[in-house]
Amino acid sequence: MTATASNPGPRIGIDMGGTKIEAILLGADGAVAHRQRLATPREDYAACVDAIVTIVELCDGKTGVRCPVGVGTPGAWRDDVKAMHNCNSTWLNGRPLLTDLQARLGQRVRMANDANCLALSEAQDGAATGSRCVFGVILGTGVGGGIVIDGSLLVGRNAIAGEWGHTPLPWLHHDSLMPSPLATLEASLSRRPCYCGRTDCIETYLSGPGLARTHHELTGERLDAMQIGSSTHALRARTLDLYMHMLARSLAQIVNVLDPDVIVVGGGVSQIEALYTRLPVLWHPYVFSDIVTTPVVAARHGSASGVRGAARLWRAD
Repeated sequence: MTATASNPGPRIGIDMGGTKIEAILLGADGAVAHRQRLATPREDYAACVDAIVTIVELCDGKTGVRCPVGVGTPGAWRDDVKAMHNCNSTWLNGRPLLTDLQARLGQRVRMANDANCLALSEAQDGAATGSRCVFGVILGTGVGGGIVIDGSLLVGRNAIAGEWGHTPLPWLHHDSLMPSPLATLEASLSRRPCYCGRTDCIETYLSGPGLARTHHELTGERLDAMQIGSSTHALRARTLDLYMHMLARSLAQIVNVLDPDVIVVGGGVSQIEALYTRLPVLWHPYVFSDIVTTPVVAARHGSASGVRGAARLWRAD
């Protein structure tokens, strides 16, 4: 079965991120006809392949046909070496995931980074519909980014376009533009090694676990990102304030380089409502423009954006 932009037919989207492998069956009208979840077999590559094949076959059974499959992965496929790389699910790194899935399911499988899938979903029928240049951000267990230009994904020569989460947090410990009490707090934070082998990547501070670690270092409290973001308690509000400044100057670098029409935010941290009012104010000193009108908006499809975008890989030609 072949899907085209004019006649996509039912498609299966799969999101491998998190503790569950999630799949949807997306109809030609863009509506979700079926949803399926399986637990992610962590640290077991062969079991992950088996789980994806199983979930695809379950979805196929709902239509009676072999549907095109799009897979959103926590990393990227390098076609030149036929292997995955840059996966925070590290047991996938170096593995021939696309090759193995196509051997089991046929050539109906396409693959993209999960942040790319979110950006594609939101650009095509989400919060960024009608925008020419979209930067999609995932602030969840990790930090990812994806770029869509005129409705098509920008993957890049090295399959790393949008991977801002593994650039250094700008002005870490040395932000002279931040209020001095917050600068003092930031200076007290320890250096953070990242699974990628570098130190002080944006992901280690701006992911949900990164926010939780910052709060624990500053207060001794062990809370998750949403507990911190939804609280009016003074110490938690202070941690969130520091996080907002770090995020603002990090996204300002995206505005300086890409100047997108809109920044769409997904992932668990995207549920903190203050992001959308505070970021466009806080990033002004770091953006190379006297006027900054770039909107920051929540993903319209929420946690389903990634899996919807994976299905839409069959409309991305």
